[in-house]
Amino acid sequence: MDYKKALKFYPDFPIEGVNFVDIIPLMQDKALFTSLIDDLGALCASGNIVAPEARGFLFAAPMLCRCDHVYNVIPMRKKGKLPHAEGDLVGVDIVKEYGKDQIYFRLSDVAVGHPDGDTFRVTFFDDVLATGGTALGIAEGLEKNTVTVDGKTYRIKVTDFVFLVEIDDLEGRRKLENLAPVKSLIHL
Repeated sequence: MDYKKALKFYPDFPIEGVNFVDIIPLMQDKALFTSLIDDLGALCASGNIVAPEARGFLFAAPMLCRCDHVYNVIPMRKKGKLPHAEGDLVGVDIVKEYGKDQIYFRLSDVAVGHPDGDTFRVTFFDDVLATGGTALGIAEGLEKNTVTVDGKTYRIKVTDFVFLVEIDDLEGRRKLENLAPVKSLIHL
């Protein structure tokens, strides 16, 4: 399917000079959305999917139902959005095209997944790859941490980066390729 035709664009949103890519129309056609989820799931090398809020959730969660190899979605949320036990919450610094920010994940959400040997391998998924700052910050933050399950400690490794849309001119891919392969369904 030609997913690109469904996208809408809004110049100078949310700030002047940014051409906003609206992916919501992809969710307004059941057949299109179902096909899209299947195609995105096929790109994911790991069954543990890391998804930043909010639009990453919209596409990662349906992969649990549609894609047999996907079994865990690890939410990345803004400050104050994840209830947590002491020592469970990890903050990650990110640099977005609009400025610096911080996002959080729970180690217990990673631990719900399936390890591979001594490693929890995760696929990073998000809707749009622009400058790559969000994905890079999250990947580095994940890989600095370990998860302990039943007394055994596991490292975390990002196996791949998957995006619905990649804005090629912003060259975010270059920031990520040293960590893991980058896969995008739509190129703009």
